[in-house]
Amino acid sequence: MQAGFEILAEEGLSSLKLDQLCARLGVTKGSFYWHFADMEGYRHALVEAWAQFRDEDRDEIEGLSEVEPRERLALMMALLARPRLWKLERAMREWARSDKTVAAAVLSADRRMVRAVQQAFCDYGFDADEAEMRANTAFAAGLGLLHMSGSALKGLFGSALKKQTAAPERNWFLEFLLRE
Repeated sequence: MQAGFEILAEEGLSSLKLDQLCARLGVTKGSFYWHFADMEGYRHALVEAWAQFRDEDRDEIEGLSEVEPRERLALMMALLARPRLWKLERAMREWARSDKTVAAAVLSADRRMVRAVQQAFCDYGFDADEAEMRANTAFAAGLGLLHMSGSALKGLFGSALKKQTAAPERNWFLEFLLRE
């Protein structure tokens, strides 16, 4: 799965082909077919593995449920601002534009994440509607940072992007979202 994630993140969906995957892994096509019936099966397994990976992030966030709401929101923002897999996340979202199964997986993962953030805003004291609006705003800002981190925009937003993902800027944004 990792090799598929690397190809997807580095080169995009159009490069996720059997020959390239086998070359990267140093295996034969026969070895691939021992594990998967076809590339469609592999791609399906790749989507499931990505969804599981996202579930691990969500589980980490849900594990913060006993933490005071403001601190929980700060920890959530720090977790979600980690650039560790931004390329893969962008690639999955791009893939979702042309594949209903991937789109459903991305939407499901997003909804679970937004619900966790919304719950933290509710626990802070906002009513359900306000909490939903603030959670969606935080999530949309995160998606914007995700796309700004792309190589095409890096030169345009380079230092601004680094600042936006730094702790002081995240704290400022959190204070902004917590204003009444």
